[in-house]
Amino acid sequence: MRHKLAVPAIAAFLASAGVPIYIHLPRYAAELGIGLGTIGAILLGLRMLDFVQDPLLGRLIDRFPQKRRFFALIAFAGMGLGFLIAFVLQPTALGLVIGLVLVFTAYSLGTILFYGQGAAVVGSDDTTAHLAFAGLRETGALVGIVIAAIAPGVLGAMFGPLQGYALFGLMLVVASILIWWGSRAFWTPVVAQVQDSQPLRQLLRPEIVQLLLIALLNAMPVAVTSTLFLFFVEDRLQLPDFAGLFLVLFFLTAGITARMWSRLAARFGARRVLVVAMSLSIMAFIGAYALPVGAAWRFGLISAVSGAALGADMVILPALFATALMREGVSTGIAFGVWSFAAKISLAVSAAIVLPLLQVAGFEPAGVNDAPALEALNLLYAVFPCVLKVLALLLVSRLPDAPKGAAQIGAG
Repeated sequence: MRHKLAVPAIAAFLASAGVPIYIHLPRYAAELGIGLGTIGAILLGLRMLDFVQDPLLGRLIDRFPQKRRFFALIAFAGMGLGFLIAFVLQPTALGLVIGLVLVFTAYSLGTILFYGQGAAVVGSDDTTAHLAFAGLRETGALVGIVIAAIAPGVLGAMFGPLQGYALFGLMLVVASILIWWGSRAFWTPVVAQVQDSQPLRQLLRPEIVQLLLIALLNAMPVAVTSTLFLFFVEDRLQLPDFAGLFLVLFFLTAGITARMWSRLAARFGARRVLVVAMSLSIMAFIGAYALPVGAAWRFGLISAVSGAALGADMVILPALFATALMREGVSTGIAFGVWSFAAKISLAVSAAIVLPLLQVAGFEPAGVNDAPALEALNLLYAVFPCVLKVLALLLVSRLPDAPKGAAQIGAG
């Protein structure tokens, strides 16, 4: 599989263990008889594990740079086995924890390895080159998110909810084997970019710290809405038949616009383009809060606008981070280990906050909910993420148009 095919294929598979898991896990847990508070605690516990393991995995990759293909094999095999346990076998709460630990640990290893290898393959500190690679990578990731987000619903409608999740897990097990086999050449170490493992203090440089803070804060709104999406569509808008369509529209728009955002950032500057995209996202959150029940076409428009804004986030921020690492000479393994943790802790913290709050408010998935419970859902889905996005926007507004020493991405 050539790199131009391998990169989006790898990204698509890895993405299946990110946002889609958080979209489906609350509903899946309910089908298994596990409460919202319990699943929120499980997700927070898993992210606490990431707090320890992600930087360590990054250092391990830096310590043995010639073993990248072997690490990739471990990552793909671990995700496949985890999907088998968590979804195909449909275990009790303890078994679900074991399966999710495998999925998320292998996902961490694969993601850190993938982003680091991508930075090494590009090789230079030219932001434009990293933006182009990121556009290819994130387009593939968003295709994977679309497939993984809608597959359980489609399969569940055909075979029943639990059977649908079992087939979904089986599909991912098969994908783990096929994509690993076809992408082996991509994982060949790039000798010129091999660096020794460095301590975490190497990341304590102003530009790198600023980008990590932006990544953490900017990921939380997506984490909140991903966790509550199905509840918002099915219980707040009362449009359960449209949930899959809205998901497709959201992620498809993100995928379609990813390359566009890459080109716009290369031409006009990353900061300016990010400010525009994040402003669109804030407008979408405000619009979602004001929607009446049954507002299908308006929520579809909001989904498209939100998806387009997500495309900019997924392309531009990792490209800026990779550029900073190449320029500062920081090891990609340890750096993307911390980057991966920043993205994932937002998902866990969000789930640990919003799911128990919903439970306290008396919200019951697919149940009869009173006005206060639905208003709590509305506030958590639309207003809370809006506040977080505004804070992230303030940090982005302080970024330079082009980092010092890098190619002027606004030129031309």
